Order: sequence, then structure tokens, then C-alpha cells
Amino acid sequence: MKRAKPTNEERAVKKFMILHFGFETPTPEIMDAWGKWFESIADKQVDQGGFSGGREVSKDGTKDLPWGMESITGYNIIEAEDLDAAEQIAHDNPFITSIRVYEIRSM
Repeated sequence: MKRAKPTNEERAVKKFMILHFGFETPTPEIMDAWGKWFESIADKQVDQGGFSGGREVSKDGTKDLPWGMESITGYNIIEAEDLDAAEQIAHDNPFITSIRVYEIRSM
């Protein structure tokens, strides 16, 4: 069965991954700020998750990853028109160290 062509509206929305970097023990104020941010993106969010322990695998072997300010601590997958719009959504996040935004390409 042949798939229907996507409409203009379907083509206009792309998916982006927001990666959160940095960990510190959250205060009630930080938790409140995160809660407000999650509410603000609820209509754009496709998925979200957090990380705990991790390992890096390379030609040199495997090593446990530290949990600190350089750790990737979580992600959100959102829908936005373009990278600029996704970046604007990320700017409002109460990030700890930084956030990286990547467009997700379908394979």
C-alpha cells in the first residue's frame, strides 16, 4: 500500500533532541523551575528521559563515565519548525552547565 504524501503542515515540523549537561543536587527552586519548563513545552514534547550511570566504549577499551558537571544527564525530544525555534525553546530551560540541540534526521 502506497503512503500518502505528507501535508505542508506535516512537513513544517521537525524533531530535535535537547541534551542536558551538568549535574548538581537540585534545590526546591531548581525543581520548581524545571517543572515550569516541562509544562511550557508539553505541547511540543515527544519524549523525555534522564540518565544515571554510563560507560564510554572506544578502541582503547571501556571506562565508567563520571557523574558531574560534564555529564549528559537527560534529554527531551521536541517538535519545532527549525533549529532556531528549537534553540529558543532550549533558552528557557533552567540548565545546569549547558544544553545542546540537534535536529533528528529520519533514516
